[in-house]
Amino acid sequence: MAVKTSLSSESSISDIKGVGAKTAALYAKLGLITVGDMIHYYPRSYDCFDAPKMLSELETGKTVSVKLLIVGGGTTFHTGGKAVTYFRAADASGQIRLTYFNQPYLRNKMPAGTTKIFRGFLKKSQNGNIYLEQPKSYTPEEYMKIQGTMQPVYPLATGLKNAQIVRTMKNIFESISPLGDYLSEDEIREYDLISYDEAIRSVHFPADDTDAARARKRIVFNEFLLFMISVYGERGKEADAVNHRPMIETADPGRLIEALPYELTDSQKKAWKEIREDLCGPHIMNRLLQGDVGSGKTIIAFLALILTASNGRQGAMMAPTEVLAQQHMKDLTAMTKKYHLRIHPVLLTGSIKGRERKICYEEIASGVADVIIGTHALIQEKLEYHDLGLVVTDEQHRFGVRQRESFAGKGEEVPILVMSATPIPRTLAIILYGDLKVSLLKDMPKERLRIKNTVLDEGWRDKAYHFIIDQVKEGHQAYIICPAVEEGETDDIQNVADYSESLRKVMPGNVIVGSLTGRMKPVEKEKVMNDFAEHRIDVLVSTTVVEVGVNVANATVMMVENAERFGLAQLHQLRGRVGRGKDQSYCIFIYSSSAGKKPEKLDILEHTTDGFEIAEKDLKMRGAGDLFGVRQSGLPEFVLADIYGDSDVLKMAAELAEKISREGSGTTADGHRELYAELEAQKSKSVDFRTI
Repeated sequence: MAVKTSLSSESSISDIKGVGAKTAALYAKLGLITVGDMIHYYPRSYDCFDAPKMLSELETGKTVSVKLLIVGGGTTFHTGGKAVTYFRAADASGQIRLTYFNQPYLRNKMPAGTTKIFRGFLKKSQNGNIYLEQPKSYTPEEYMKIQGTMQPVYPLATGLKNAQIVRTMKNIFESISPLGDYLSEDEIREYDLISYDEAIRSVHFPADDTDAARARKRIVFNEFLLFMISVYGERGKEADAVNHRPMIETADPGRLIEALPYELTDSQKKAWKEIREDLCGPHIMNRLLQGDVGSGKTIIAFLALILTASNGRQGAMMAPTEVLAQQHMKDLTAMTKKYHLRIHPVLLTGSIKGRERKICYEEIASGVADVIIGTHALIQEKLEYHDLGLVVTDEQHRFGVRQRESFAGKGEEVPILVMSATPIPRTLAIILYGDLKVSLLKDMPKERLRIKNTVLDEGWRDKAYHFIIDQVKEGHQAYIICPAVEEGETDDIQNVADYSESLRKVMPGNVIVGSLTGRMKPVEKEKVMNDFAEHRIDVLVSTTVVEVGVNVANATVMMVENAERFGLAQLHQLRGRVGRGKDQSYCIFIYSSSAGKKPEKLDILEHTTDGFEIAEKDLKMRGAGDLFGVRQSGLPEFVLADIYGDSDVLKMAAELAEKISREGSGTTADGHRELYAELEAQKSKSVDFRTI
């Protein structure tokens, strides 16, 4: 088959010089079908070919290059089914051993007196001698050609060698036409970038570190730019969504605010004003209510539900767990009775069955129920709403336009209020919630006392127990968190089952110890949490199932065992379960002896309670790939871009994306046709994570 003299991104991989049917099949295993796929298959690292050094200058544990003379003939012996060949080699500063496996033929290729440059990982044997294992060898002339260069190292599949991919890439760049650019020359200069064609070539074969860094910056910029334009496109759609039935302001929410035994914080007042204006405004609300644990998000959500009900419509509040849904229902029912609210709330969860569920469905369908609190049961196909006017949900249940239509049970869009208890750094908020307007609760209720924190090793556990006993004597309650449910899940960590039994033996007879895990049946979990809320349990031993919003104001101690096993943000969430009443609260983090010295993340928690500061440090420690210990469904997958490490590039890309989106979108947009064409291509083969 004739080889084409010019390639394009759309060319088949088989059109590349040196790529036959067998090699093409190997590339296909990696998802590489076209030339475009190949050029976007970036190196995972680079091999830097420095000038050779003397043996006396080398450091063990590093890849080194050294010019050596083979001393004497090679020797081969067999062990463990392998043929091991080794050579003695030397330079003016010392001697070294070279070891090869299953390559006895090298004795003929490297006879005594041969001088070559050897490159490999330098190791030290138990007796202190240095050696190179499987080093690559070059003639001085061969090495001179690559000295000072950075050779790409690619991810491999079975049957493919790095040298093979390198040859393919070189053949591509010898034949491919210059790549078009998404950006104008002015934009490239403004953001201190290089051209896209130069970036793609340089990311594979950089001249030096600076060249590689500039290439990466441009590719990262492109990844962020494409993503942010799609985000702003969605935001534009949301902003343009007409609110055909705006609500009118009523007196009911204001009456409740005046009757509350506390004053709303300035942040709460501002957030409520923004939400109220959205619901009564010309566009469908799509807003994020973000605040640290204990900042008072729930009362703001209740006000929105009350406004909706007072407009003759229905509001639904969706919680991630039955325990939290029951907590919301209990709190709202108590407020309804105490403050004579004109609402009829109902609870709908998976555990509600039979006649009770049927009645609930009927009340929702008829409109008798105007505030519906529940779990994912709220979006079951059989459930019909009479006139749904608001959906309040948490960050684990985000909805795009199609999902909102499904929620409503008809084509009419429904206002959405998303509540997030996870403080998110600004750069990440752009990524995860770029299509939402944001209301931020920055200050804590005035009556809340700052939680006192301490970090202790296991040797202090008994003193911690005595402290808990003293708190119980004063009429308070405590949580103790274990990372496992029962023995055998993971070695050397505390589990709820055994810990509860041991604790009952240590605590005085009048201290009631209960236990709670996510594996318990919903009815069992509800009973335990109700017993704890009603103070029929003094000390609750639990897994992290309690971290999602359960509110027991009388609990003043949170003790976390094996605290080093949890993420920073998760520990902060657990800490937020206490400090919800008028009394001083405490958090005790116990780390195991196997952790050695005090872990850095626990030191951070000991000295700050600012959730946003903690989120920044957690992200820095973990990296963007594993956000807050749990991979977020809304976090996009980038090839090279890193949300934290490339935050400056993200901000620049977001700035340009907003400008491009403001000027006009579509494939006919001047100067950005290729960009929108690429966006359309990506949409056809990727998931829209904003609608997960």
